[in-house]
Amino acid sequence: MNATRVDADVLRRLPKAVLHDHLDGGLRPATLVELAAEVGHTLPTTDPDELAAWFYEAANSGDLVRYIATFEHTLAVMQTREGLLRTAEEYVLDLAADGVVYAEVRYAPELNTRGDLTMSEVVETVQEGLAVGMAKAAAAGTPVHVGTLLCGMRMFDRVREAADLAVAFRDAGVVGFDIAGAEDGFPPADHLAAFEHLRRESVPFTIHAGEAHGLPSIHQALQVCGAQRIGHGVRITEDIVDGKLGRLASWIRDRRIALEMCPTSNLQTGCATSIAEHPITALKDLGFRVTLNTDNRLVSGTTMTREMSLLVEQAGWTVEDLRTVTVNTLKSAFLPFDERKALIEDVVLPGYATAL
Repeated sequence: MNATRVDADVLRRLPKAVLHDHLDGGLRPATLVELAAEVGHTLPTTDPDELAAWFYEAANSGDLVRYIATFEHTLAVMQTREGLLRTAEEYVLDLAADGVVYAEVRYAPELNTRGDLTMSEVVETVQEGLAVGMAKAAAAGTPVHVGTLLCGMRMFDRVREAADLAVAFRDAGVVGFDIAGAEDGFPPADHLAAFEHLRRESVPFTIHAGEAHGLPSIHQALQVCGAQRIGHGVRITEDIVDGKLGRLASWIRDRRIALEMCPTSNLQTGCATSIAEHPITALKDLGFRVTLNTDNRLVSGTTMTREMSLLVEQAGWTVEDLRTVTVNTLKSAFLPFDERKALIEDVVLPGYATAL
């Protein structure tokens, strides 16, 4: 079947996997309105549709201040147990409705401690909400497994604390670690002690790199800090000239290091000029292990189905391409091998077979 003729309903039913999606960037607009009213937070508008449009417009404005302000609104309602439980549960249900069978959700617990919760209590609460969501999704016949990546904010001083929590909760649903926040000016090696601790404890981690900063950021994330995956990584193309790979690009491709690519988000942040010209397609064709992700579903006004649709319509992707990327995603998930293998063989491949 030619994917260019596959409608959104078919794409929505395809089994999907996502590795790069932020909890505080994916709230339902209606939920945000209700929770904001409960905590007394003022939003740009209390109409859910208008609010969704406001987020999308702000993210596409090219104004960094406006982009950052969007997260101030979502984080404002994620400072209580009730707010975290609801957003975590709905996060899972929204993914299940979009055909996602495996996801890794990431967030920085230090950003949810403005109220009475400690970082440890934040993690416990989010895990409780995710578990409720997974149980409801399974009962509805749309099971989805969600693992958690805890983030440290690279420009602040609690990265090691977040890493310690990743170790402490690794048998309670936390599958890995990440650092997020402003990339330029805050190199990953600033937190080398935290990464060395995670390696000693056998906790895998990814690092946001190669988005706001270029090749040095990617090199440091991999060769100095030891990341197993790269968040975004779009600027690895700077090490590829006329199809010839440089040493760093070769290292990434040859060792099957996954690139967590987020096309719509990358357009918003200026890392790509169009979906048609987004590096994900060229890197896929060169044999890199690219993965497709949403990053921030509310802020980017997107879903996994929409990301797939955009690549099909504007970059010429086929169902076979989508299947390959979905398998790539699961191969690089921070899950035990047997669980990854089962998802690929028992869920993903049979699901795609119906569309081919």
